[in-house]
Amino acid sequence: MELVRYIHLNPLRAVIVSDLKALDRYAYCGHSRLTAHISDGWQTVDGVLALFGKDKKSARRHYHRFIQKGIGQGRRPEFTGGGLVRSAGGWGVLKSMRRMKEHLKGDERVLGDSDFVMKVLETAQEQMEDRYRLAAEGHTFERMIAQVGDYYGVSVKELHRPGKHPHRVKARSVAAYLAVRKLGMDGTAVGKLLGIGQSAVSRAVTRGEKLVDEVEIPFL
Repeated sequence: MELVRYIHLNPLRAVIVSDLKALDRYAYCGHSRLTAHISDGWQTVDGVLALFGKDKKSARRHYHRFIQKGIGQGRRPEFTGGGLVRSAGGWGVLKSMRRMKEHLKGDERVLGDSDFVMKVLETAQEQMEDRYRLAAEGHTFERMIAQVGDYYGVSVKELHRPGKHPHRVKARSVAAYLAVRKLGMDGTAVGKLLGIGQSAVSRAVTRGEKLVDEVEIPFL
């Protein structure tokens, strides 16, 4: 049950959807089928729903309540693993194997052929390396938000307060983007730090992604 909840909250943690209501109708996650907001005729839901009740109506209600209670948990290390990279002996070994045309067939976390699996893992590794590089260089949320504030002429105190002043909106948007996409922080945690809701974080990340190429911040 915990694993089902963790997997189905992935789009919300990644700020792909803004809130639970949006997740209910998100087509690319099994959650929408379990809640009966979307029906495609091929996804099996009986096995999961049976964990939450004997009849589907009450099971869906209990399942949805269970999902809702898990929103604030954030990332959980026990549900993330080394998978293909770890079992192969490290990223360098895996790349060497590919150069020798020795393709591994898959990874327990990724469905698809070898090339697709490698592409997904390579992208994840790039993001992970960026995150650890920034941490090694001493970039924290506090340091980043101070640099963003300096660039836009907005104090850190102002950045922590909601408001619609153009400079403050831009600064908060860039800060949200850097926190979520570069530091790998959870959208809920970023929202609490910035004093805004999770849906506002999602919108800020989208705005920040468009703005970040225009700014010159040491963090980048």
